[in-house]
Amino acid sequence: MRPNADPALVEALRQDLRAARFRSESLRAAWGVEADDAIGRSLRGPALRAIAGRTDAQAVLARLLIFGVAQPVADVDAALPSLGSHGLVELGLASADRGSVSPRAVVRPQSFHDDRGPGEWWVASDLDEIALGGGALAEDHVLGVGGASLTLAGLQLPTPARRVLDLGTGCGIQAMRARRYADEVVATDLSARALDYARMNLLIDATDGVELREGSLFGPVAGETFDRIVSNPPFVITPRAAGVPEYEYRDGGLVGDTLVEQVFAGVGAHLEPGGVAQMLGNWETRGGVSGLDRVRAWVDASPVPLDAWVVEREELDPIRYAETWIRDGGTVPGSPEFDALQGAWLDDFAARGVSAVGFGYVLLRRAAGPEPTLRRFERLTQPIPSEGALGSHLAAVLAEHDRASGLDDDALAAARFRVSPDVTEARHHTPGEDAPSVIELRQGGGFGRSVQADPALAGLVGACDGELDAGTIIDAIAQLLEADAAALRAAQLPAIRELLLDGFLAFA
Repeated sequence: MRPNADPALVEALRQDLRAARFRSESLRAAWGVEADDAIGRSLRGPALRAIAGRTDAQAVLARLLIFGVAQPVADVDAALPSLGSHGLVELGLASADRGSVSPRAVVRPQSFHDDRGPGEWWVASDLDEIALGGGALAEDHVLGVGGASLTLAGLQLPTPARRVLDLGTGCGIQAMRARRYADEVVATDLSARALDYARMNLLIDATDGVELREGSLFGPVAGETFDRIVSNPPFVITPRAAGVPEYEYRDGGLVGDTLVEQVFAGVGAHLEPGGVAQMLGNWETRGGVSGLDRVRAWVDASPVPLDAWVVEREELDPIRYAETWIRDGGTVPGSPEFDALQGAWLDDFAARGVSAVGFGYVLLRRAAGPEPTLRRFERLTQPIPSEGALGSHLAAVLAEHDRASGLDDDALAAARFRVSPDVTEARHHTPGEDAPSVIELRQGGGFGRSVQADPALAGLVGACDGELDAGTIIDAIAQLLEADAAALRAAQLPAIRELLLDGFLAFA
């Protein structure tokens, strides 16, 4: 059954949820921090135990719409005085039978924080593992807000944009996030059910300015260009074999990582000059060629010049990868079904010579000139201090990079810089030695990077307080270290460019 996003009924639901204090903070207080952590591990028992016996609106709606537990009709009618249980059924979010209301979907509050401050949405989606209590998902399952969704939302550049494309919108969460900084958003998806949920979520959260279109990849926007493209595409690598479920929300229906490659191939033509695309993806290491090298080749093959910044966050061997996504579909390890699916995955990987699968973040930008100025393909596996703030970090360091890329070395040496306030320095000494064996510059924000520096670079960064230009500082360090000033400039100026992109330095 598909959701029915009737505007009047959705507005009634919205008013009732607000009156019931159906919000993240209130619900967390109702069942406690430990039970809330358990929910993150798909365990609903502790939270249900904490609200057992309560018949107020908040508890009734939590059991029904978050945890998938049927509730008496009378209790639901009392909890939804404007909508009523009959309205919930008309919306396609529940069914009613013999005095009981059973959920057909979940509706969960989702809090967030961006440059404009804190906010919260209600997000409707299909019944998930928590609500179902286990078991395999339907192949047309519409996913709610998961870890990948939150990661991509946090990566979105928060700078103003006129027109944004959300490619593969799912339940609509990326479109709603984009609308906070964009004048208008076009959101597409191959799944009609996903678009139904997206339409409902846009209404329930009073988000306007989003146009929904049905279709695959760039088909619904042929000939159109955008200032920004954001996409959490169905990138999961799935065997094309009988008996393997093809989940619409994660499986693009192509062999290996071909779907992600196709997004790389098509995105440039749909970006305005200087426009940015951000996405998540998987890529295979095949035949001894690393996944990042294959991604680099995709960028090089683009028919339009693209700046590229690709960050690989993790790499899984075929066994671990298969296990991750078979579990995600609700199939239990140790069962015959699990073993059969794992065999299909491993056969698929073996046929292409795949030894590992990478996952990461992608930022592509249509070059404003004939040649790209940014090409960075890196593997970063360290914990990120604040993943939800990465969008702000990316916007800031891209601006610094663009300013630096317009300067030759003489102009860069004449510029003044400041060290970022989150940067600290650690010096490691071998016992009995006065000079440090390692000097480490650490970043408290951004990607949480750590850079090993020689005394000259550490001295340069330490002296960047906005008062002196870089060339003067380098010359003074050369004199102090009795080094050749020209050679030191040749080494330090490229390092300054990298530290600007890393976020350790900024123009004064």
